[in-house]
Amino acid sequence: MKKVLRIFLIGIGLVVVALLGFLSFVAIRGIPTYDPPVVQDITIEATPARLERGAKIAQMHCIACHSDKNNQLTGKHISDLPGVFGTIYSMNITQDKEVGIGNWTDGELLYFLRTGLRKDGSFAGIMPKFATMADEDLKSVVAWLRSDAFPVQASKKEAPKSDFSLFAKLLANTVIKPLPYPQQPIVIPDSTDEVAFGRYVADGLGTCFVCHSADFTKQDPLKPELTVGYYGGGNEMKTADNKPIFTANLTFDEETGIGKKYTKEQFIKAVKACVRPDGSLIRSPMFPHQMTDYEVGAIYEYLKTVPKIRNDVPGKEREALASK
Repeated sequence: MKKVLRIFLIGIGLVVVALLGFLSFVAIRGIPTYDPPVVQDITIEATPARLERGAKIAQMHCIACHSDKNNQLTGKHISDLPGVFGTIYSMNITQDKEVGIGNWTDGELLYFLRTGLRKDGSFAGIMPKFATMADEDLKSVVAWLRSDAFPVQASKKEAPKSDFSLFAKLLANTVIKPLPYPQQPIVIPDSTDEVAFGRYVADGLGTCFVCHSADFTKQDPLKPELTVGYYGGGNEMKTADNKPIFTANLTFDEETGIGKKYTKEQFIKAVKACVRPDGSLIRSPMFPHQMTDYEVGAIYEYLKTVPKIRNDVPGKEREALASK
């Protein structure tokens, strides 16, 4: 018996030593770097339609996360992320050729937005990846980034470097990896199919599931519907005054979701104007989204088809339609 116990304790000790060694390796290595990607040589035509569409999409994503106090995309503190990831800053994505993306090709930008892998092989593990956004919409974003719009004009201003926590480094070395680049075209669904179109607007265009799920670390960007707690909410974020706020349950559960709380018209108003059915305002990190009534209404119709999740989101802000 003593021999068995001794062998067991030795085994436990070896496991502990191996675990501590791996954690030390992760702490020193940090966010991993990969081989520079081989990308498609492509030039995107900046048509008026693409510039208009790109500006709209950029308002939901690029500007929301990268805009400084002067409304230029020089990077900022991502204050609504839970502190468990560390102190995270977005990067300069202006047209500056030294600290921005002025020397990036269109193909490199498309590859990065899809996979999270920069042209030098460094990995943006925390940044959302637009794996299911339609090719045309993603091209519109790149066209806007190349435009003469004020937010993207060259600036050498930079936010501080991110200070990733050990937890974030561990995720980047184990769970969160660069996504594969799509091998088949991705198109916008026929808008007359309201449910299919709503699914695209919610998942591919707006990436609403990223916030309105159970856990930032248990998401599936390639198949969003496999994300843990898909649209059931409960992800912890932070308000502008650094207080915790939990994302809402957007499934049609009658008691804890939006099944009996929002009509279609009220949902549209909440997403576009941040106004709840009772007239109160939805606080940060939610912001008014520049979508059409039909786009938001289509999201509502799609959410009706999502499996209901009974999740009574904690806190006074359970009604918040928090989003990125």
